[in-house]
Amino acid sequence: MNLMMLLEMAVSSHGDRVAVRCGDEQLTYSELFEAAGAAAADLANSGAEHLAVLDVSSPAVPVGLFASAWAGRPFVPLNYRLTGGELESLLERIRPSRLVAHDDRAGDLAAHTGVQVVARESFLRDSRGGSAPDSQWSMDPDAIAILLFTSGTTGAPKAAVLRHKHLVSYILGSVEFGSASEADASLVSVPPYHVAGMASILSSVYSGRRIVQLPNFTAQAWLETARAERITHAFVVPTMLSRIIEALGDEPANLPHLRSASYGGGKMPLLVIEKAMRVFPGVDFTNAYGLTETSSTISLLGPDAHRAAAASEDPAVRRRLTSAGIPLPGLAVEIRDADGKTLGPDERGEVHVRGEQVSGEYLGRDAGLDADGWFPTRDGGWLDAEGYLFIEGRIDDVIVRGGENLSPGEIEAVLLEHPAVADCAVVGIPDIQWGEAVAAAVVLSAGASASAEELKSWVKNRLRSSRTPEQIEFRHELPYNETGKLLRRQIRAELAGEA
Repeated sequence: MNLMMLLEMAVSSHGDRVAVRCGDEQLTYSELFEAAGAAAADLANSGAEHLAVLDVSSPAVPVGLFASAWAGRPFVPLNYRLTGGELESLLERIRPSRLVAHDDRAGDLAAHTGVQVVARESFLRDSRGGSAPDSQWSMDPDAIAILLFTSGTTGAPKAAVLRHKHLVSYILGSVEFGSASEADASLVSVPPYHVAGMASILSSVYSGRRIVQLPNFTAQAWLETARAERITHAFVVPTMLSRIIEALGDEPANLPHLRSASYGGGKMPLLVIEKAMRVFPGVDFTNAYGLTETSSTISLLGPDAHRAAAASEDPAVRRRLTSAGIPLPGLAVEIRDADGKTLGPDERGEVHVRGEQVSGEYLGRDAGLDADGWFPTRDGGWLDAEGYLFIEGRIDDVIVRGGENLSPGEIEAVLLEHPAVADCAVVGIPDIQWGEAVAAAVVLSAGASASAEELKSWVKNRLRSSRTPEQIEFRHELPYNETGKLLRRQIRAELAGEA
């Protein structure tokens, strides 16, 4: 297995079709293949052991990704927002490497020992001016394809290892080869250092869709690009979808070509997805839940399930609109307690997953899989009787109050049922008597009102009193990072008076 076989198949089927477009730049599938081959030859002769990219989305990303696969070097997309010591720490871990960077940053990075810095424009010019070598790529399934550094929201970033066998298994198990028409186009607005950015490229190549890159997301730029490029498919994180809806206001969406919109990477507020389904009535929405360590998607809430949940008056069915859907056919999912016991329907615990696409491996660390191949995700959640998966947040975020473990997700779900609440975050803050107390930051819907006491009573009447927030503060918005992750540590520090 090698990622290059996905591109090779695409070239053999539709080589003249446009593969990637970013602004005025574009490459056909045949041109992408040739550019990847030229870059691979250059990389193989450079002595570098990794190919890294420190940049927003551009054609350099897919060229670099497939060049790495061809040359047998790991591809490492880095967070372009990092500077100084954070970036230095990551570069130290992948030396010797070749680093493709935006022209504005290339000069400053050239002084790093063991790092060959190439400006993006030079990299693309040289790649497009060369040709594919005669040498073939390795088909070793255990070779490392991509190293993705985690966001580090709960500590120092770890380098997740994704081998060719993991990524190819994911694509073959979830995408139909050549299923896209020549008119199909996928708008990629998530950054390349996010696993969804990598998955979007690979799935689009295998299906034959045109990849349209949006280097810097704003709601207005997304709408303008989607209209101009006649986008048919898109992936967004929840905060992006919320901002797109806000930008539309009362105006019609005017996106007649958009057929499918997938979202993931963070918690989707119920009000946002309900409004999105009204604003885009003809669009198929899909919630994709996954992790970097699982080569992207674990489970999907598909379009039919979205519509059935939204239309149902049965609370058990309607709540599925906030679920992560059903696990993919090639994956097994279990919920386990702290002692490793498998739990039944509606019992809360830690999500475990097993399957061919699951890596669970970090560079320089012991394997994250148990003896039977199960990966503990560190996400808390539960499965309902029909197998729908509900995610409640990180296990590390559990609030311990007087020796009782409280799930923030459970309390958040109840708060979000209040008609005035648009978004919320529940955290534990230090408490002398109980160890930790429950606190919440709440965002109210536009034009709605509710007092802290009203919301406390709302929770108390639906859950035990120990789960009722002792402190509620109202915010205009909650802090999320650029990939849609709630910055819970920041909220905890602010509510505890530590910020």
